[in-house]
Amino acid sequence: MVEDAVEAIGFGKFQWKLSVITGLAWMADAMEMMILSILAPQLHCEWRLPSWQVALLTSVVFVGMMSSSTLWGNISDQYGRKTGLKISVLWTLYYGILSGFAPIYSWILVLRGLVGFGIGGVPQSVTLYAEFLPMKARAKCILLIEVFWALGTVFEVLLAVVVMPTLGWRWLLILSALPLLLFAGLCFWLPESARYDVLSGNQEKALATLKRIATENGAPMPLGKLVVSRQEDRGKMRDLFTPHFRWTTLLLWFIWFSNAFSYYGLVLLTTELFQAGDVCSISSRRQEVKAKCSLTCEYLTEEDYTDLLWTTLSEFPGVLVTLWIIDRIGRKKTMALSFLVFSFCSLLLFLCVGRNILTVLLFIARAFISGGFQAAYVYTPEVYPTATRALGLGTCSGMARVGALITPFIAQVMLESSVYLTLLVYSGCCLLAALASCFLPIETKGRGLQESSHKEWGQEMVGRGSHSPGESQE
Repeated sequence: MVEDAVEAIGFGKFQWKLSVITGLAWMADAMEMMILSILAPQLHCEWRLPSWQVALLTSVVFVGMMSSSTLWGNISDQYGRKTGLKISVLWTLYYGILSGFAPIYSWILVLRGLVGFGIGGVPQSVTLYAEFLPMKARAKCILLIEVFWALGTVFEVLLAVVVMPTLGWRWLLILSALPLLLFAGLCFWLPESARYDVLSGNQEKALATLKRIATENGAPMPLGKLVVSRQEDRGKMRDLFTPHFRWTTLLLWFIWFSNAFSYYGLVLLTTELFQAGDVCSISSRRQEVKAKCSLTCEYLTEEDYTDLLWTTLSEFPGVLVTLWIIDRIGRKKTMALSFLVFSFCSLLLFLCVGRNILTVLLFIARAFISGGFQAAYVYTPEVYPTATRALGLGTCSGMARVGALITPFIAQVMLESSVYLTLLVYSGCCLLAALASCFLPIETKGRGLQESSHKEWGQEMVGRGSHSPGESQE
């Protein structure tokens, strides 16, 4: 089976290259997301937009993602992971550059929506990537891909510091498409997933791909011929709701929803809180603002960018903490822990703390919520079999977009009436998500990717490579 071949060939040069290419797709995704919190105050001032229109600009990107992530999942399950990824990247690149030329609000609204539609396909790079990784390296590698996400957000803030004062936001939008351009260029090197080829009855191609990996890694190709697990219908929605997966799917949907809801909520809140100083200043400022015009306008200052950079850097410790605990305490507990810490930090914001402690709290909260997000990215491809893997990840990603879509109205609009209520909403949501993580029926730590949904759960990896799950692999 492909699983055996991937395990036998092991981790090497091929996977390193694949890591960098997949990482570029992630970096691009992160940059397109980070733009939102930088673009909002800028357009609010330049085009005199009321706050609901600013929130709508953020939401429309997520509407695009939400409407498309299941579609990209379907395309990836039916026409191949590489095809789905290629189309979505070219699409995002085209509309991303185009949105830099938007003359008026309605244009930028439509174009950012189309960018969102393309970004919905980027998580499929994780499906392709996970299917080439040996079991021992899988959690670590998927987490390291997330380092590129963090790099993307940091790079975006740095780019904004340089570009915004001189060239303005249009150039920021155009230059932010750079990683996508790189990725589009390197796309031709990407192989199609061997697991996918086997499932779609294309053994020769799968064998050729595996031989290529063996050659690149300088490892011997295992002898024998490729065995096909039984041919299945691929990418059918109802497969996510078989009695076997029903609970997992529903709980995962909620976990992904809360993850994105809280993560993007925090990103948007960060700029809002920094402009005010802390929670109490927002409360007191709200009383004074009532008299002023609703279009009062504040550009982001140098100090705001510096603090944005600090909280963005928190994603790196987030990855490291998750890396350290995910193979020790398992995927479920890692997700639960991340949610609990985030919830606790957002409650601590109730206290009137100064700007420095505010930055620290936001730093910790963001580190853990991004860590939880990564744990979900490790768990989801592991829990579904090959036939529904891309669709499972696609629908979960779609639910995450629903959370992200609602969040600007909480973090930007509801914040104007009550800060405390806003923080309570985030905190409560994460507590529920921590519970949901504990109730997931399946723990995937130390087991292989399932090829087929017909086999009894977990039978697949029994007797393959006996190693203790705690063993680390350099």
